[in-house]
Amino acid sequence: QVQLGESGGGLVQAGGSLRLSCAASGRTFSTYAMGWFRQAPGKEREFIAFITGSGYTTYSDTVKGRFTVSGDNPKYAVYLQMNSLKPEDTAVYYCAASNRVASWRMRSSYDYWGQGTQVIVSS
Repeated sequence: QVQLGESGGGLVQAGGSLRLSCAASGRTFSTYAMGWFRQAPGKEREFIAFITGSGYTTYSDTVKGRFTVSGDNPKYAVYLQMNSLKPEDTAVYYCAASNRVASWRMRSSYDYWGQGTQVIVSS
């Protein structure tokens, strides 16, 4: 089992920045990749970014150039630096861990999820 906990959400004005953190514990040695997703009210949970154990990263087109995913050791802690925030970035943000080689843009590729942290961007 892997336990995940997000933090760092909050209220920010459009154009501002936030840094989300995700701490992992438990059987993290089996983690291949850590992902960030978000879910706005009434919408599907969508892919934001992932980082592999070797540090390879990929982003969705909606956040590319504004968000950066990183990790001290991606199996134990990952971060999501969010700059130039827009009202449409308002959502609950989740981190997730995958224990297999898979298409890490997909929700179904992840085995463990955090409880989420709320981000609200005001206009």
